[in-house]
Amino acid sequence: MRQITKGQEPASLVEHRTAAHCDYDNYAAKDDLRASLATEQRGLCCYCTGRIRTDSKSMKIEHWRCQSGHPEVQLVYRNILGACMGSEGQPRTLQHCDTHKGDDDLKWNPAEPLHRIEDRIIYELDGTVRSSDTVFNGQLNDVLNLNVARLKNNRAGVLTGVLEWWKQSRPVSIERLETEVRRHSGAAGNGDMEPYSAVAAWWLRRKLEKAVT
Repeated sequence: MRQITKGQEPASLVEHRTAAHCDYDNYAAKDDLRASLATEQRGLCCYCTGRIRTDSKSMKIEHWRCQSGHPEVQLVYRNILGACMGSEGQPRTLQHCDTHKGDDDLKWNPAEPLHRIEDRIIYELDGTVRSSDTVFNGQLNDVLNLNVARLKNNRAGVLTGVLEWWKQSRPVSIERLETEVRRHSGAAGNGDMEPYSAVAAWWLRRKLEKAVT
């Protein structure tokens, strides 16, 4: 996961909230919502950080607090995220992200700055993602299924790449490390980021922290 900085919500969503008997189901301008979410998330799923695109076949509109249990926030923009299709149509053991989550809730929201989502995530060299927060660690596996084999392999591939870069580039200055962190975290530039780049950013931040202490 990576921290999502929410931008300005679509005008159509603001307008819809003022209408009588409004809810998410009768909000007609969902394409506006997809466009806003994909842009602010830099083309990455809110949970696995795989690729999302703005069409309904490539991206789901996810509610961090589920609609069935929390109807009062179904139109609150900070509660709404963009998720990948999560292997929809595959056996449940292969599904992940919103498709696996369904109506379950999560302890931490990647779009809430106070939740500091990037501080709660740890990546192992084999691609496993975990958390030192026991409850959230369970949710990463049981609710989001983020350690399904395909996602683990994708993250491990990114980590292998950044490790090779590190070995070939040593010694790496603090300035170079800072540049690489900005690049992989999306702080440098705009537009879509590389899928799973948050994994590389996490590893490089650990190296940077050690270098400056």
